[in-house]
Amino acid sequence: MTTSTLTTVLMPIALGVIMLGLGLSLTIDDFKRVLLFPRAVLVGLLCQMVLLPAVCFAIAHGFGLGPELAVGLMLLSASPGGATANLYSHLARGDVALNITLTAVNSVLSLFTLPLILSLSMRAFLGEGRMIPLQLDKVIQVFAVVLVPVAIGMAVRGRAPATATRLGRPVKILSALFLLLVIAAAVIKERANLAGYFTQVGPAALCFNLASMSLGYFLPLLARLPRRQAIAIGMEIGIHNGTLAITIASSPLLLDSTTMAMPAAIYSLTMFFTAAAFGWVVNRKPEAEAEAA
Repeated sequence: MTTSTLTTVLMPIALGVIMLGLGLSLTIDDFKRVLLFPRAVLVGLLCQMVLLPAVCFAIAHGFGLGPELAVGLMLLSASPGGATANLYSHLARGDVALNITLTAVNSVLSLFTLPLILSLSMRAFLGEGRMIPLQLDKVIQVFAVVLVPVAIGMAVRGRAPATATRLGRPVKILSALFLLLVIAAAVIKERANLAGYFTQVGPAALCFNLASMSLGYFLPLLARLPRRQAIAIGMEIGIHNGTLAITIASSPLLLDSTTMAMPAAIYSLTMFFTAAAFGWVVNRKPEAEAEAA
């Protein structure tokens, strides 16, 4: 299979399968749960939608990233949390129900906020003349590739829960394989420049990852949310849907830039290790007070 086939055919399919898996895990109650802890959801959305892009913008400027790499990092910041955040939150004793709710809400809202943040980032880093517009038809394509599989998955979950449960595990395995293939496709296409990309954007991606988890953890604590919810938000903010960012950046139907995909690819290779370390650090102290709360 050629690299062109990987980017043109595999990436939309991969994203569709991953979004289907997300839909199979969601119910209408996950959205209704916002009413149970509105303050936690609002704090999480504030971190994800407002503060995180601002932090990412500052990091991109501070590390002096090239224009396309800077846009790629901003694209990652605008992507919603990944479903893997739920697993890491569970292992770190976070509030998994909050994770599921944030993933559901973020996934829907990002359909509107992601094109906006991406457009503003291109204007800021590429300039008017070099701006790659995300036209209406491309926005509609993102809607179709992301929203339709989620809707199908939720419909299956709502009408045939047993079927959704049976499909859940194989779809998750398939999603993980697709994620590896998507990253491999981006790496293969840019293999000649890979070492340079690691040098250029690796430190910035790591800094952004650590800043994301720190912001997602400490701001909720400052807002006097329970520690379990702070852990959940930290994982949600720190583990991004790198596959979505890579697909939008690399697909010939969308931005068609593997350079823009590199920050998300490098981030995806490191975030699981930093998330594991984050989970260990936040669980070093006894949780008696947090559990009592």
